[in-house]
Amino acid sequence: MSSDLKSLRRLLPPGSRVLCAVSGGADSLCLLELLRENRESLGIELTAAHYEHGIRGEESLADAAFVEAFCRERDLPLVLEHGDVPAWAKEHGLGLEEAARERRYEFLERTADRLGCDKIAVAHNADDNAETMLLNLVRGGGAAGLAGIPPVRGRIVRPLLEVPRSEIEEWLGQRGLSYRQDSSNLSDEYSRNLLRHRVLPVLRELNPAFAAAAGRTARLLREDESCLTDLAERFIEAHFDGESLPIEELRALPWSLSSRVLRRLCPKSLSLEHVRAVLRLTEGTELAYADVPGLRVRRERGRLYFREPEAVPPLPERTLLPGQSLEIPERGLRLRAETAVFGGEIHDLFKTCCFKYERIYGNIKCTGPRPGDKMRPLGRGCTKSLKSLFAEAGLTKARREAALVLRDDKGILAVPGLAADERTAPSPGDRVLMIEIEKN
Repeated sequence: MSSDLKSLRRLLPPGSRVLCAVSGGADSLCLLELLRENRESLGIELTAAHYEHGIRGEESLADAAFVEAFCRERDLPLVLEHGDVPAWAKEHGLGLEEAARERRYEFLERTADRLGCDKIAVAHNADDNAETMLLNLVRGGGAAGLAGIPPVRGRIVRPLLEVPRSEIEEWLGQRGLSYRQDSSNLSDEYSRNLLRHRVLPVLRELNPAFAAAAGRTARLLREDESCLTDLAERFIEAHFDGESLPIEELRALPWSLSSRVLRRLCPKSLSLEHVRAVLRLTEGTELAYADVPGLRVRRERGRLYFREPEAVPPLPERTLLPGQSLEIPERGLRLRAETAVFGGEIHDLFKTCCFKYERIYGNIKCTGPRPGDKMRPLGRGCTKSLKSLFAEAGLTKARREAALVLRDDKGILAVPGLAADERTAPSPGDRVLMIEIEKN
């Protein structure tokens, strides 16, 4: 098998510490023996790993015993672990196949961590890849699904992915190596078996090298998928601010890119309908939501938000007196009030507020926004509601709720960083109450 020897050298560079998953079946036994025979020329360290999942009772135990004997005869180190997949599947509401796969890969990753292995070799072959492509086609998968099984995923490598099952079995026969047969593979109860027994034989009649042809298609689709994913990542780097994307820029993308952008930003896998639901948000302007697995995407102020806003704690009313400091822990702020003579200029409206002293009624109070709040912003010549001022400033709902409002007994004096009321606007030389605001 010259092709897989080349694959071994490409996927397992010298110095690799390899954990080889072995079930006892033809594919994994072939991979383990191939690695064992070539480990010195490859310059790798090799350990076998077997997960006995407890699904097929005595047959599963016999598989484990077979693998154990195979490794012992060849002086190969083996990590063997017994599990109860049926119980775990029931506890987590999963099917047996899905649960077995999750537990097996969890075992392999955990074992590789413990042993310091930088590669995990698994024995998927060309027929497995063709079956996976057909299953994804039946389910309506996109390019990523039709690209089949990836040859590399993290530290997981698949050296036999281009080798047909028939060649593997022939190779084992030439060496007189027996292997275990999984009786569940004989039943058409599972979708993969149904394809293997009834569909693939027909496709091989049309093309005896169907598995190889499917592999070529998978490689081409993986290259396309890699290119599109890279373009989506570049868009995210250019436009994602850590929590949101601009709607206009996202809407301008073709579907092939916008759908990938969404899938990269959402924490869980999205169906076609989920993607469409999020993209429908780009067609409006009002506050709206789309619920997808693990996240509620929010449309607000011309952007799509992929992070839930943090809850804004209510701001109790506090009084700020001249000569005193006031902590506002809910907003992480510290305020200090002093009397002074106004010099005629304020450089930072968020850090400094100055109010003409003689026009202040009662004490200065620090609060959050209140329903019906209005003020006459300096320089505007009209009365505006805080709601409209917030909208003009493009503030999100969370930022509106977090706003600090300074008021006296007659009304709003200022919203630091946004506007000051004209009633207490000072002139140069006026005695003022100066409030310094700093982040705590």
